[in-house]
Amino acid sequence: MASARQEEGGSVAEIEKSEKITINVGLVDLGQIDLLVDEGFYANRTDFIRTAIRRQLESRSSAVADTVARRTLTLGTQHLSRPYLEQLRAEGRTVELRVLGLATIADDVTPELALATIASVEVLGAFRAPREVKAALAHRTT
Repeated sequence: MASARQEEGGSVAEIEKSEKITINVGLVDLGQIDLLVDEGFYANRTDFIRTAIRRQLESRSSAVADTVARRTLTLGTQHLSRPYLEQLRAEGRTVELRVLGLATIADDVTPELALATIASVEVLGAFRAPREVKAALAHRTT
């Protein structure tokens, strides 16, 4: 199991570290959130939601850790660069892209190179890659 971050070429510093999501909240719940914000418990709605998410993740941290280990997922970020994938192809090897967090494939990777070197893709979080590469790997994605 890899942890924190794993990188094969490229700069993870250039990659955004968050993903925007949209949720629907009941009006009574939303009113209660607004009340807590108005009373100064939270800076804004986003602060409340992030805090609630972190508390839930903390309460289930052992289950997450056990699952990451069992499923051999990279925890954090993993970036696959063209030189790294070309090296794998030259050596006749492949890689399984298994990430809990952010997985990226460099913009200059071709669909052919991806198919020759990436055996499977499992990403829990965000997967960023050229559109053509994602399409080529679609049947290998779980």
